[in-house]
Amino acid sequence: MTKNVKFGILGCGMIASIHADAIKNIERATLVGVADNNVEFAQKFATKHAVFAFDSYEKMLKSDIDVVCVCTPSCFHAQNAIDALNSGKHVVVEKPMALSVEDADKVDEASKKSGKLVTVISQLRFSDDVVKLKEYVESGAFGKISLCTLTMKYYRSKEYFASSNWKGTLKFDGGGALMNQGIHGVDLMQYIMGGVKKVDGKIGTLCHSVEVEDTAVATVEFNSGALGVIVASTCAYPGFDRKLEIHGEKGYAILTENNLEKLMIEGKEVELKAFEKSNTASDPTAVASAMHQKQIENLLLAIDGKAQILVDCNEGKKAVKIITDIYSN
Repeated sequence: MTKNVKFGILGCGMIASIHADAIKNIERATLVGVADNNVEFAQKFATKHAVFAFDSYEKMLKSDIDVVCVCTPSCFHAQNAIDALNSGKHVVVEKPMALSVEDADKVDEASKKSGKLVTVISQLRFSDDVVKLKEYVESGAFGKISLCTLTMKYYRSKEYFASSNWKGTLKFDGGGALMNQGIHGVDLMQYIMGGVKKVDGKIGTLCHSVEVEDTAVATVEFNSGALGVIVASTCAYPGFDRKLEIHGEKGYAILTENNLEKLMIEGKEVELKAFEKSNTASDPTAVASAMHQKQIENLLLAIDGKAQILVDCNEGKKAVKIITDIYSN
């Protein structure tokens, strides 16, 4: 077992703090340094977390760090990951891993060529209730499943988009209510349901003065034959929790954010623990680090050859393909 795995974080925005906290809570992981296109920003972040600020990403890649966490704007994820892999580093890359399936494939190719591992942040898969729901579906507890619906009725203010010159742009975000705000929900849906065969949808920009969609609806055909619906928005004031509902001939489940709210099997409601309400429907910064920590721990076990990467390039690509297929309709 590698006792001290050295991490570097590229990009010092909001999500970088989540990665920093997760790394600090892992006994055999050490956050060594950070880098950002804005060197002054990197220095402030480094001071806050008591680590080193690299002058550039290139210098970080030439250092002795073992893993790079890619926390840059979405459009840079693929190339940043490829550069790290080509420099002999393992990679933790934030969602989406790329803005196209083709670029996601390039990351996968670089991983295979370098022999280094990639985990694509889909931290909600590591939630206890998500693991439980996945097991119920796979065991056939709900009988034949006919319907799965995903609603992501979020609210993002004008100030949110105005806070950065890249938010809400096609070049940097690649999409809005789905690619940027809703990809975790899309990933949960396809993961729990066992994959998607076909999607069809429509998007619109109805409330915000941005380039990306703020409203989207789609129909889904799953590999199992079940049907589904995706509803996504960043205009739904004041913002509502994400809900995933599964209906089968023997029961149903309602997943609110990553917590089971309702669970019925063969006419009997299963007693569930109470959960704290999330604020991410209206505040995208309200993210805890515990599940990021679990995902990074999975990567460390995989580096030691003691586990498989649970969200590798192939898994990370699935949500990208679903969303880009919806965009292409």
